[in-house]
Amino acid sequence: MSIREFAAHLGVSERMISKWEAGGESATPQPVNQAALDTCLTRADPDAQARFSFLTQDSLVPAEAAAEQPPMIGESKVRHPNDASTMVKVEGSVFLSGPSNEPVWVPAYYIDVYPVTNAQYARFLEATGREAPQRWEDGKFPAGLDDHPVVFVTWRDATAYAEWAGKTLPTSQQWEKAARGTRGTVYPWGDQPTPAKCNVRENGVGETTAVDCYQTGISPYGVYDLCGNTWEWCSTESKPGRHELKGGSWTTPLERCTPSTFNDAAETMCDDDTGFRCVAPVEAFE
Repeated sequence: MSIREFAAHLGVSERMISKWEAGGESATPQPVNQAALDTCLTRADPDAQARFSFLTQDSLVPAEAAAEQPPMIGESKVRHPNDASTMVKVEGSVFLSGPSNEPVWVPAYYIDVYPVTNAQYARFLEATGREAPQRWEDGKFPAGLDDHPVVFVTWRDATAYAEWAGKTLPTSQQWEKAARGTRGTVYPWGDQPTPAKCNVRENGVGETTAVDCYQTGISPYGVYDLCGNTWEWCSTESKPGRHELKGGSWTTPLERCTPSTFNDAAETMCDDDTGFRCVAPVEAFE
């Protein structure tokens, strides 16, 4: 990459890249920038990693050790009895909603830590006999994608799964609060645009990734993939027959993946970059 391309990839200025180069071994990036660098390295091909290892004399630092995560406020995790998904409690409180950061009260609820995966959706199909998504052969998802988010699901498909699991799709405000926390950060990880923290167009991955892939991009509640990987259906109706989508996807530029961004689609829309996750009431675990 050129300096300009690399700076854009990390979400920093070109001047910052030049400063690091000039500093050499004494350069000390801020934790959020170090996290972006580490994530970029872990996503690099083996040749690039080998060159880095040679130049730094094997002094590799695991991304999870160097990354400074935002303060965690979601610690009450449970496993849902119906679909065995891990869910985390989002306490009832006011949060900053939408592009204008309007204060909105949202009661407590539980939300899936990860989007619904192919493996989970396959169990739903087996139990209900519902038709499998596109590109599944003989009712089976493509090999090696068991922990990737299910795609090619309409809003009706997502709603049917949620009903089968004894849950619902999140409202757009429930989804956004889980992503931005009570402080209303621009992205799940904070306010700095860092493409390396999520699966978006700038990274050039070109497909979905495992739902637990981007550990440095989690929200303050510890929820994954609330920026990039797949758009996610919400229960909120924007117009008759249309429902909101949140989060952007692997096909979407980072600037369109902010949790406050509005997007919607017809409930029959079915694409390779659209999935979903579910929520459950607090009463379900009391």
